[in-house]
Amino acid sequence: MTLPLPKFLRWAAAAALTACIAAPLPAAAQAVNSRLNEITKSKKLRVCQYPLYYSISFRNPKTGEIEGIDADLSKELAKELGAQLEIVESSFGTFIADLQANKCDIGMFGVGASLKRAQAVEFSKPYLITNIYAVTRKDGPVKTWADIDKPGMKVAVTLGSYIEPFMKTYLKNAELISVAPPNTREGELVAGRVDVIMTDFPTAVKVTDEFDWAKSIEPPEKLAVTPYAYVINQGDQVWLNYVNLFIDTIKLDGRLKKYAEKNKLGPIVAP
Repeated sequence: MTLPLPKFLRWAAAAALTACIAAPLPAAAQAVNSRLNEITKSKKLRVCQYPLYYSISFRNPKTGEIEGIDADLSKELAKELGAQLEIVESSFGTFIADLQANKCDIGMFGVGASLKRAQAVEFSKPYLITNIYAVTRKDGPVKTWADIDKPGMKVAVTLGSYIEPFMKTYLKNAELISVAPPNTREGELVAGRVDVIMTDFPTAVKVTDEFDWAKSIEPPEKLAVTPYAYVINQGDQVWLNYVNLFIDTIKLDGRLKKYAEKNKLGPIVAP
């Protein structure tokens, strides 16, 4: 006849079972649950991109194709993974929610890596580094950087961009206008509803190339120097390691430099 276990032994056995259930997954199990594993199984890479970002991920109105450095590099990442590329339209105001809602596997559209954003998402190593520039009309009231922060001036930024909170504290006299998609800073400037837009190097280069009426103004000192990185959900170290290795690889084999120069972004490639 089998005798029942004493009560204290039953408690110990139950505690041991609970500890086993609550124990962290081994590394192999974590790998199985990684986004990387899901992508290689499904053969599909879903990339969040903001299709209104000059030189980064801008939809050409004539062809309907997204062009820019991250349009090129997202294709390279998909090729390395042996996966079909699927572009998911996003924006600076929604990309965190889109990642958390599993709408995409990665954000690739020149996202500024900030400490505030890093509380909600994971950033890769940087691939570009930029700072703030102004773009205005040649025939407008803004001639120099000193003209920007004056009473009556309207300064546009993109809603949700890293530039927006910086300019909120930087401007003391001018009016700050946050522009939400599908509207753009550039459209507001063209329409004459704002006097100047605050942007980064990629947009400054593209706008001044595209429009003969536009000119860019660099501040007397670099403002809000910001690394651009790719962004994924928190807690997936395996996927992050792969993305970081991809960035290291394209730096070493010249693809990053190649696509940066193609899109006139050579001066801001991260070391």
